Amino acid sequence: MIRRRHRSAPVALGLLALAGCVPMVPPPAPPTIPPEITSAVMAGISPGPALAELGLAHEDARSALAGFVESCPKLLAREDESGLTQREDWRPACDAASDWDAGQAREFFEQQFEAVRVGEGSAFATGYFEPEIAGCRTRQPGCEVPVYAVPADLVRAWPAETPEDARTGRPPLGRTDADGAHVPYYTRAEIEEGALSGRGLEIAWAADPVEFFFLQIQGSGRLHTPDGEVIRIGYAGQNGHGYVAIGRVLREQGHLGTEPGQYPTSMQGIVAWLRDHPEEGREVMRMNPSWIFFRELKGDGPLGALGVPVRRESSVAADPRFVPLGAPVWLDMERDEADGLWIAQDTGGAIKGANRFDTFWGAGEDAQHIAGGMSSRGSALVFLPKGAAARLTGQR
Repeated sequence: MIRRRHRSAPVALGLLALAGCVPMVPPPAPPTIPPEITSAVMAGISPGPALAELGLAHEDARSALAGFVESCPKLLAREDESGLTQREDWRPACDAASDWDAGQAREFFEQQFEAVRVGEGSAFATGYFEPEIAGCRTRQPGCEVPVYAVPADLVRAWPAETPEDARTGRPPLGRTDADGAHVPYYTRAEIEEGALSGRGLEIAWAADPVEFFFLQIQGSGRLHTPDGEVIRIGYAGQNGHGYVAIGRVLREQGHLGTEPGQYPTSMQGIVAWLRDHPEEGREVMRMNPSWIFFRELKGDGPLGALGVPVRRESSVAADPRFVPLGAPVWLDMERDEADGLWIAQDTGGAIKGANRFDTFWGAGEDAQHIAGGMSSRGSALVFLPKGAAARLTGQR
């Protein structure tokens, strides 16, 4: 039987505690589905157990119902990349959810949904959180790391040398150079050297380049200013260059490990090495050419890819080719904290493939600790409206 997730008590907010034990060397994901399988339908769908057999806790169901209600407008308006559902499949559940008694949330899911497995259902989950770092609204001494909005010249187009028969899917991100050619966009190193300065793209300034580097990896965060203002920033775009995990780089260079003289394989160890070797550290961080652009958020939570706020212990990032964004997801993992019902409301650069998930843990030191330590295998089910599940599995 699944182990039920225990909701954590909220904690007081504080600046990002970089001494927290947050592994930044990506663990290998278990082999699941070959890369040529690019949708849930291609991976294969099979019926899961009856929802009443899962032992869904009332509190878990209540928070999932709230997240599902927020997701419904998007579910009814967007196409489902996974091929699992059509827009109208969601209407009965969304109509019912709009005035459903939260005290009967478990019954809502049992009545409106059926569980399916995508592929074999073998899952791998990590965690993410909302960092909190020092920052400023305007540039000033000690606060000089620019937080950029998306530049207007960041566009998608096919380079002239790309053959016509290779122009499938979305064109790559880049920019148009002085000769009119589509070329890769500026790298992290070029941006740090001033490629975007003077354009008025700065929406805020961070105090510490190392802290801001890790905030970019998370994709959202909060800047605490000296006068007590909190500026919430969220992902707005990316420069088109692939993400490189510097923890893996440092491990391969022999700086991280358990031997004498090596630093721990954790965020604490990575940050300590970067602090102790500032010049080399800057070059190592530049080995990750990816740069994240932000926008200021005014709501009560960071926005996920679905366009609704992601919620602590309720929202999960998934690959939309395999899970409809907005759908409930049931996880049964080796790590007890990740067990239970989540709503797929976000995506991530490293969250690719069937049954690959990234659980959201909110803000604060405990969120950082749980998210950073989350690396767990287990099994997953996707909840689909009953009509859609029957259509896919051939059951009536």
